[in-house]
Amino acid sequence: MISIHEQSYGLHVVLHNEFTLQDFRQLEEALLKAIEQAQLPNLLLDLSQMKDFTVDMALEHLRFLRQHAHDFGRTAIVTGDIWIRFGARFANLLTLQRPKYFNDTQTAQKWLKQNVQNSSVFDNNS
Repeated sequence: MISIHEQSYGLHVVLHNEFTLQDFRQLEEALLKAIEQAQLPNLLLDLSQMKDFTVDMALEHLRFLRQHAHDFGRTAIVTGDIWIRFGARFANLLTLQRPKYFNDTQTAQKWLKQNVQNSSVFDNNS
């Protein structure tokens, strides 16, 4: 299950339980919309509640990241699970992404907001 919210710094995405291809399609739609609305939108990806993912989703995620490698600003990933962090880092090596990893959402949001202080990514959503 996935929840996606526009914030002042960009998109805040929370993944719950299993990350499926259907969830990824929702994320892909939101990311493409964010790219249209803002130059280099930031992304907070909260994986702290994610337990698993499907292989078809992982393949689509890699494809998307490779196609849009330079379309996003900062990416913050929140996870306390060492194996999910390892998997995310491995995927990022394949796509040349350089996200920053956090143990909590508040620190990740603070880091993303530092990048937005001089410009507004989204209008009034926080």
